[in-house]
Amino acid sequence: MKRIRPHMLGVDRGSKVLFSDFEHDGEMWTGSGPRKLRTAIRFSEPFVTPPTVTVSMSMWDIAGESNQRADILAENVTENGFEILFRTWGDTRVARVRADWLAIGEASNDDIWDV
Repeated sequence: MKRIRPHMLGVDRGSKVLFSDFEHDGEMWTGSGPRKLRTAIRFSEPFVTPPTVTVSMSMWDIAGESNQRADILAENVTENGFEILFRTWGDTRVARVRADWLAIGEASNDDIWDV
């Protein structure tokens, strides 16, 4: 369990369209087999330590004639940002995806002095 001093609690959030492959016949839309995409995200300001990050799909447009397979997660979390990893496999065709994320961790506090 991560414990955060209440006077240093920081929360950042965002939303990012990861891809829109149906517009240009991209790999997620036309491909088959394993496909993955990494997208770098920077926080609005750095955390003191790497925060806890959750990622979810807030919009997905996916072909209905095959199985709908998707995996999304946060990787390589640092004080400054992280990467969203989206992947699909098999015969799944994904037209587009938007991801929302939430980061919670220790943020700097100008009222705390290092003496």
